[in-house]
Amino acid sequence: QVQLVESGGGLVQAGGSLRVSCAASGSIFSVNVMGWYRQAPGKQRELVAVITSGGTTNYADSVKGRFTISRDNTDNTVYLQMNSLKPEDTAVYYCKAISKAPPFVNYWGKGTLVTVSS
Repeated sequence: QVQLVESGGGLVQAGGSLRVSCAASGSIFSVNVMGWYRQAPGKQRELVAVITSGGTTNYADSVKGRFTISRDNTDNTVYLQMNSLKPEDTAVYYCKAISKAPPFVNYWGKGTLVTVSS
């Protein structure tokens, strides 16, 4: 199994920056895709960014050009650098990992709250 622990959330003013981290432990070598999702009150959880073990990245349209996902395979950590933050970015940010092999198990962290003030 894989355990995911997010950190780095907090309060930031609009236009500011924040970096959240996701530390993975356990069978991290079996993980392919890792990513960040977020969920705001009253809204469904949405994809923010994903990164494969090979470094391929994809982003939601709403964060393209502002957020950057990266991966440190040595430290088994995934980062999300968030720049030019907007109030609508306020949400609980969750780390997700998907195993390489079937049945493609989804692992989730408990989330870290990011609040962007106007």
